[in-house]
Amino acid sequence: MNVTIPDKSYFRIGEVGKILGVEPYVIRFWESEFKTVKPIRTRSDQRLYRRKDVEELFTIKILLYEDMFTIAGAKKRLSNMKKERSGVDDDHYRILSDVKKKLREIRKIIK
Repeated sequence: MNVTIPDKSYFRIGEVGKILGVEPYVIRFWESEFKTVKPIRTRSDQRLYRRKDVEELFTIKILLYEDMFTIAGAKKRLSNMKKERSGVDDDHYRILSDVKKKLREIRKIIK
């Protein structure tokens, strides 16, 4: 599924629905279920989605419609995807902790 997101900063819910090919009520439901989608609200209480929100909604759509995840499964997968992107896991923390310990030992030797 290939979607082109226009080069804009903010999108109204109708625009997002057209981009993703879903109805606005589906987007509102996803917004309530997936806390990573946080549109800003205008004074007139309209939702304005940032580009990152639209990209997140597109990922959610793929997980739910193409990969056939449940809502709970999609939440877990999104969480795992974010951890993979950040590249931080237990091994990294352990290695950084060891480096920090060695640096403290070097500092004691120098002083």
